[in-house]
Amino acid sequence: MNTESLEIAKSHYQAGRVAFENGQYREAVENLEKASALVSRNTKLGGEVDIWLVTAYEAAGRGEDAIALCEKLKRHPYSEINKQARHLLYILKAPKLKRPSEWMTEIPDLGKLPDNDAQTRVTLKPRSTSNTNKKSPEPEFVDLSQVNTKDNRFIWLGLIVIGFILSYLVWLSF
Repeated sequence: MNTESLEIAKSHYQAGRVAFENGQYREAVENLEKASALVSRNTKLGGEVDIWLVTAYEAAGRGEDAIALCEKLKRHPYSEINKQARHLLYILKAPKLKRPSEWMTEIPDLGKLPDNDAQTRVTLKPRSTSNTNKKSPEPEFVDLSQVNTKDNRFIWLGLIVIGFILSYLVWLSF
């Protein structure tokens, strides 16, 4: 394999990972399949691409493809890859539990709403700026006669405690 095809494979691999992390599972599958076709399956990179492809298959609803690829990856020469494949296969073959309907929140399909442009269209009107060179508002000044500026005993207590700690540290250093 030449370095050019390796670089192309790495770019497809990265694009597939980004697409997967953004929830674009079909696009992730496409990119990861392209990357898998360009790298040797028995290499560490090939195994990593295929592990990501397994998760993308499952997320895209292609569970059978994910299980079939995991079965192949169980025999991968890198122990880390075949270990991950075994863990994924265990998860993929686990029985799917039914969730009670009261645990689920149904999200309505907005595509089935009647086409009523007056209710569904949101338009943003740009602000009309008559004076484009407006200065930002000046900060509001605080009247110091309204602020309690009496000495706070807590500050003095804090300074005394800090003084004791510093003198103790100096004493320890001798």
